[in-house]
Amino acid sequence: MGVSLKCQYGLRALFELSRRWGEGLVRIPEIAEAQAIPLRFLENILNQLRQGGFVESRRGKGGGFVLSRPPSTISLAQIVTFIDGEIFNLDCEGDPPLHHCRLRGSCVFLPVWREARAALQAVYEGKTLQDLLEADLRGPQPDYCI
Repeated sequence: MGVSLKCQYGLRALFELSRRWGEGLVRIPEIAEAQAIPLRFLENILNQLRQGGFVESRRGKGGGFVLSRPPSTISLAQIVTFIDGEIFNLDCEGDPPLHHCRLRGSCVFLPVWREARAALQAVYEGKTLQDLLEADLRGPQPDYCI
């Protein structure tokens, strides 16, 4: 249900590039510093995101990374799915399933997990990098703990 640490770093890197949209190339150390991403992981993640069409890059002096398209056109679902694969994988589903469950066909939990997957998918599909930028501009929202 969660996203991997690699995916979290990828999301944060793309968010930082979104913050700098239209300003030109951004160097890896700047992204790493601004988003608290270990430098040793960031280069590989950005190269993977380049292969996925999320960023463009230029090597050498003055090089760096830039989003390949506007932040409003990149959903969190696209990023999470690209880095981590299916957003909410159920081991007992699929062809063939990863786990052969004796309760298949009579499991009361499967509809709940499917509903949770659909809800999570809807949240990720409904949020773009632009939405995160706008939330960031509004400032920190209070965290409420029960």
